[in-house]
Amino acid sequence: MSFKEMIMKVFQGEEPGGVIWQPRIEFWFWVNQRRGTLPPQFKDATLEDVYDDLNASIRYFTNPIRVRYSKVKHNAQWVDENHLLQTWETPIGSLREVLRFTHYNLSHHAEEYRVKTVEDLKILGFILEDVEYYFDEETFQRDLERVGDRGVPQCFFSRSPLQELFVTYMGFENTIYALRDYPQEVEHYLGIAEKSLERMLDVVIASPLPIFNFGENIDANLDPPPLFTKYHLPYYQKWNKKFHAANKFTHIHMDGSLKLLLPYLKETHCDGIEAATPIPQGDVTLEELKKAMDDLILLDGIPALLFLPHYPEEELIRTTERIIELFHPRLILGVSDEPPPDTPYERLKLVSNIINQCSG
Repeated sequence: MSFKEMIMKVFQGEEPGGVIWQPRIEFWFWVNQRRGTLPPQFKDATLEDVYDDLNASIRYFTNPIRVRYSKVKHNAQWVDENHLLQTWETPIGSLREVLRFTHYNLSHHAEEYRVKTVEDLKILGFILEDVEYYFDEETFQRDLERVGDRGVPQCFFSRSPLQELFVTYMGFENTIYALRDYPQEVEHYLGIAEKSLERMLDVVIASPLPIFNFGENIDANLDPPPLFTKYHLPYYQKWNKKFHAANKFTHIHMDGSLKLLLPYLKETHCDGIEAATPIPQGDVTLEELKKAMDDLILLDGIPALLFLPHYPEEELIRTTERIIELFHPRLILGVSDEPPPDTPYERLKLVSNIINQCSG
């Protein structure tokens, strides 16, 4: 079977005929390509060439959901080689954000969040009410042609309303203070944000994408049970009901501390958990994770730390074999979260060899 067929069998609850290796090496590849440290055999290789050499599948290769505005003017310009300034002009005011890019402009964080005051929430709400989501069929078909059967087309987009405030719009500390000091204003904004996301998710449901990821980056330190059960669970449950009614599958990105949230994993009603990170990087054992997940699909599972040179290869081997033993066939093996740029290629290949031995 092709990887595409195997992945769909995992989500359909069937035996996939082997272990799927899906390491998400994009960041590793692009950083090493730009700094000239790819293995010599990949000097002129494409990303797809490296995946093929690993006998590995590609998870994310298309993002055909697009946005456009009618009343809002969005502008982005580079202030210098590392700083991107973005502005949003609206009839009721403007927002400004500064992103600091690192690692050869492949990753970034906010140096200046776009929401700084409770009044800014009103402007952000206006922007979200103005946005229109649409499916870019041309991009989608082009990506399908490029990747072929190496993977199943799937994508992630905006986080749930509160999580997006934490991570993207406002920052965790300011959001927590706003929830305490301006609860009515924050709750009003969250309602607007959810209605905007409903329009986006309706586009996803109507699209040919068979799998959708709630790209949340959940961590129990930021999303403890009181917040998780009040703001997150109802959102996931509502939309998973709609996705499943449309014969689509979902998984959720939970890559931080998870021990306090283990009782709620199945209550999300997702089909799988992506990037769940066991010890020594996370705070749960593989056995605790399996007990909490039961028949949910694990996407990833191998702690990223184990791919770094100072960790013994034996620990990587032992952990990989234990994950396969516990979770297969409800498993799409990968790295929680992604392999670091300094990962020796031999360590990625080592996992490929383990999988080949299992299949043999």
